[in-house]
Amino acid sequence: QVQLVESGGGLVQAGGSLRLSCAASGRSFSSYTMGWFRQAPGKEREFVAAISWNAGRLYYPDSVKGRFTISRDNPKNTVYLQMNSLRPEDTAVYYCAADALPQSETTHKAYRYWGQGTQVTVSS
Repeated sequence: QVQLVESGGGLVQAGGSLRLSCAASGRSFSSYTMGWFRQAPGKEREFVAAISWNAGRLYYPDSVKGRFTISRDNPKNTVYLQMNSLRPEDTAVYYCAADALPQSETTHKAYRYWGQGTQVTVSS
């Protein structure tokens, strides 16, 4: 069993930055693909970023490419999401996810473990 705890969300003005963290329990963290997703009210859960177990592969949708950066620190069992140039449309609850099925890193249904989410609000 893996537990994921996100932190770092908050309120920021458009153009600002936030860094989300996701701390994982368990000894298998370093073997997991990790992902970040977000969900705004009334919308489906949306893929934001993913990183392979050794950080050799990174995945981003066009909506965040060039603004968001995912990284991981395996000895600390932590994955990060650095978000720059934030926009009001980035407002959502951001979720950390672990252990995706191979070749399904961008699909939320492919992940086995989820955190409780952290709210990010970007004001205009």
